[in-house]
Amino acid sequence: MTLEALRAAGVWVSTTAEDIAPRLTDWRGATGGPAAALLKPASIAEVVAVVRAAGEHGVPLVPQGGRTGLVGGGLPGAEGGAWIVSLERMRAIRQVDAAGLSATVEAGVVLQALHDAAAKEGCVFPLSLGAKGSATIGGLISTNAGGVQVLRHGTMRALVLGLEAVLPDGSVLNQLGGLRKDNSGYDIKQLLIGGEGTLGIVTAATLRLVPAPAARAVAWVGLHSPAEALALLRRVRGALGEAVESFEIMPAAGLALVLRHIEGVRAPLAGAHAWHALIEVTGRGAPEAMLGEVLMAAPEVEDAVVAASDAQAAALWRLREELPEAERRDGGAIKNDVSIAVADLPAFYEAVVAVMAGAFPTLRVMAFGHLGDGNLHLNFRAPEGVDDRAWVEANRVPVRRVLHDLIADWGGSISAEHGIGTLKAAELARLGDPGKLAAMRAVKAALDPKGIMNPGKILV
Repeated sequence: MTLEALRAAGVWVSTTAEDIAPRLTDWRGATGGPAAALLKPASIAEVVAVVRAAGEHGVPLVPQGGRTGLVGGGLPGAEGGAWIVSLERMRAIRQVDAAGLSATVEAGVVLQALHDAAAKEGCVFPLSLGAKGSATIGGLISTNAGGVQVLRHGTMRALVLGLEAVLPDGSVLNQLGGLRKDNSGYDIKQLLIGGEGTLGIVTAATLRLVPAPAARAVAWVGLHSPAEALALLRRVRGALGEAVESFEIMPAAGLALVLRHIEGVRAPLAGAHAWHALIEVTGRGAPEAMLGEVLMAAPEVEDAVVAASDAQAAALWRLREELPEAERRDGGAIKNDVSIAVADLPAFYEAVVAVMAGAFPTLRVMAFGHLGDGNLHLNFRAPEGVDDRAWVEANRVPVRRVLHDLIADWGGSISAEHGIGTLKAAELARLGDPGKLAAMRAVKAALDPKGIMNPGKILV
C-alpha cells in the first residue's frame, strides 16, 4: 500500500514541507533529518495499515508524541525517507474506572488531560512533570518517563497495567485488560515500555490510578548542601514513611534563573541558601502539621516554609517545574540525565564538580532533580561571556564522555528517565552491559527484522 492508497483509505497524510518541517525539531531545538511524509492515523486499524505499508516498502517509521523528549528519540534520522507517525488524533479517554483505580486512554492523550479526567472521578494519575501540558501518554510510555512522584509511585513501568500496540509486522498486541495478576508467560508490554518506538507503536494503555489524597503538604526548605538534603530526606521518610511523594533539590543558581526569567514568581524564603529542597507529603489528618514538626526539629534545615493553601503549593512547585525553561532562556547547556544510588548522590555530585573543574576549568555546573530516587539532572553551562551555542557544540562530546566514564565508575546509569534516543546511543554501546546489549539486539532483530521501527534509536 502506497501513501496514495493510505490516503484513499482514510489515513491523514501530508508530504508538504509546511506540515513536516515543525515535526523535525524537538523541545531542545535539535533537528532531525528529512522525512518523506507525516501521517496521523485516527484508529488502531489505521496504524496497522501504516505499519504494514511501511513493511511492504521498507520505509522507516518514526513514532512521535508531544516532542518533549530530550534525546532525539522522536526525530527522523539523517538518511531521510522516513514517515513520521503522529498519534495526536488518537486522544480518546476510553474509560476511567474509579472502583478499579484504572484508566484506559489512547496514546495521543496529553498528560494534563488525564490528570483532569482522573480528578473528576476522585482519583490521581501519579506521574507528573514539567511538560505535562504537551507530553503524551504514548511518549511517556515509550520513554518510561519518571517525573516528580517516582519516590512513591515508580516510573511508567510501574503504572502501566495493560497495553495496546501495533508490532512491526502489523500484528496487534491487545493487553488492555489491566489485570493486576497475569502469570501467563513473557510480559511483552514491558519490552515496549522504554522501547522508544523501536519495537512497535503504542496506541493505547490501561494505567494505574490512586485515590485522591485527603490532604497534602508542600514545603520549601533552605539547606547548605546535597548531603544535608539527603539527611533531611532520611529524617522525613523516617517520620512520615510512604506519605512522602516527592523530594526535589535545586541549587541557589537554579532558583536565581527562575526568578530572573519566569514572570509571576518570587523567592519562597527571605534569606540566601546554597541549596533548596521541595518536599510533598500526602495523607489523612494534617500532613502539613506533621511535616512542619519534622522540619522544625531537623538540624539540617536553615529555613523553611510550608504552603498554607493549594495556590501557595502550586507556586512552590512552579519554581521547580520552570527551571528547565528558565535555563533554556538563559542560554545553551550540555544537558544530562543520570541515575546514581541515592546514598551516593551527594558524594557523586562533589566528584563531578571536582573532575569537571580539572578537565574543563571554566565550565559551570547546574545540578537539580529527584533526590529521592537518585535521578540528577546535570547540566553544564558555558563560561560567562562565551558564545554558549558555539561552546556547547565544541564541548558536548568530550564533556559527556568524561561524565559518562565517571558514572560508570560509580555504577550509575547515563539515562535515568529521558531515554537513549540518538543522543546517547553510541555511549550506551561503549559503556552498556554486554550481556544486556546482546539480548536487546536479539529482541530487536526478532521483532523488527526489516528494521523499520524508529531506526538509529537506542541501538547502534
